[in-house]
Amino acid sequence: MPRKKAVTLSDLSRQLGLSVYTVSKALRGLPGMSEETRAAVVKAAAKLGYRTKDQERSLAVERIPIIPHQQRHFKFIISGQTGNSRMYQLLLEGLQEKLSEYGHLIETLVLPSGLNAPASFAAWTERHHLQFVDGVFLPPMLPPPYEKLLLGLDIPRVLLNFPPPSAETDSLAWDVGTAIHQSVRHLLDNGHRRILYVGSIHDHRGLALRWHSFVNAMRETGQEPVAAEHVTGRFALRDLWLREIAEKLPAMGATAILCAVGDNLAWIYHACSSLGLRIPDDCSLISLEHEALETMPELSRPILLIRETGVRAAERMLWRLANPGLPFEHILLQGGFFKGKTVLPRKEDEARRRR
Repeated sequence: MPRKKAVTLSDLSRQLGLSVYTVSKALRGLPGMSEETRAAVVKAAAKLGYRTKDQERSLAVERIPIIPHQQRHFKFIISGQTGNSRMYQLLLEGLQEKLSEYGHLIETLVLPSGLNAPASFAAWTERHHLQFVDGVFLPPMLPPPYEKLLLGLDIPRVLLNFPPPSAETDSLAWDVGTAIHQSVRHLLDNGHRRILYVGSIHDHRGLALRWHSFVNAMRETGQEPVAAEHVTGRFALRDLWLREIAEKLPAMGATAILCAVGDNLAWIYHACSSLGLRIPDDCSLISLEHEALETMPELSRPILLIRETGVRAAERMLWRLANPGLPFEHILLQGGFFKGKTVLPRKEDEARRRR
């Protein structure tokens, strides 16, 4: 990989087919271009090892060496039950992108079942030499007993999730709380006050936070959502879950659905179809998806910065290694909102505007 001094703005300009001025503006965070163009410039610069003077100063302040003296090895520990999750893939892509800039390595390690006992967990960590790695990254959806044991390891740890109370670790997460508020605000702006929330509120901290954020957002309208009136159970019993949507959607008189768990999206379409409802003509829809869907490019959705969380987590790990005595930090990454085409103005409001 070329070192920074071997790469110039002109090199980036030629590779991207953009002017030097545009490339410079993108790297300095100045306005005047699309976010797609900015992202392409930043990605190309990272791949070629180019850094601005401000970036180099920032690394110097945080005592992170631009050219490390040794190659470091990290582990990304995942649950075997959810190992094929697209979320995990995006996090790993971000981690690999940033760590490879510095010549470091990261490997995935899958948690087996049956490690709840401290003795079996200690044997597993010794078998995989975890005590000798430079740090571990812990993503969401780890079973709580495993997460607790992993957070107790005496090596640098970065949690890619909302931290549990009193967690002594650095953490980063994409801001699903703000994503819910953005979604509710967009629906309210289009006249939808009866919004059916669909998504489990159990098992994981991020799921509970989504529901609490929805409750707080709806309180601003004078409403007090009750979980029993929404579809907040686990998805294990699919037929029961579909029947809940079919019953609660008309019972509430809902004109919009907020899908808080992207994996439920296809089944929401199925439930609406069984009721003879078309999206978005009869029912508007917003879904929290991990990324843009090829099959539904115009889906209205908040932008969840999952891959970017992986990038920032790698930076935090290198920062932690360089600054072991500083306080722990908890960071949220806030994305924008893609309006798409699955939310339409409420028909009554649209008719009122036309009169």
